[in-house]
Amino acid sequence: MDPMPSDPRQRLNDLRDGLLRLHTALLASQRAAYERDVERITSTGQYLGLVMNDPWFAWLRELSQFIVLIDELVDQKEPEAAPDADQLIGQARALISPSEDGRPFARRYFEAMQSDPGVILAHRDMMLALAAVER
Repeated sequence: MDPMPSDPRQRLNDLRDGLLRLHTALLASQRAAYERDVERITSTGQYLGLVMNDPWFAWLRELSQFIVLIDELVDQKEPEAAPDADQLIGQARALISPSEDGRPFARRYFEAMQSDPGVILAHRDMMLALAAVER
């Protein structure tokens, strides 16, 4: 990763990559918890259906939607429509701030960090990615 990319689209692509790695770690953590507490997931289709529709995974949709927003903004063709990287980076930092008594995503993120060392490592990596794209 470029230590300080100046192109807004490149900065956002780097941010997106970090968020995707975090999202993947959170999905894996929640899948393991679901299989431990509810039932075994027996197929990719079942897993996808759960991620899309089951309340167990609903809290992750805020992160999923934010990643999609970044993708859409980066893919805009008009140069004058360059996304405001600093604003989106700030929103990402606020989104992935775990809190024991914050909004639903922040609370569930906090809980995931308490129960899964893999999520802690993914959070650390995300903080490094954020630092690399911030000015």
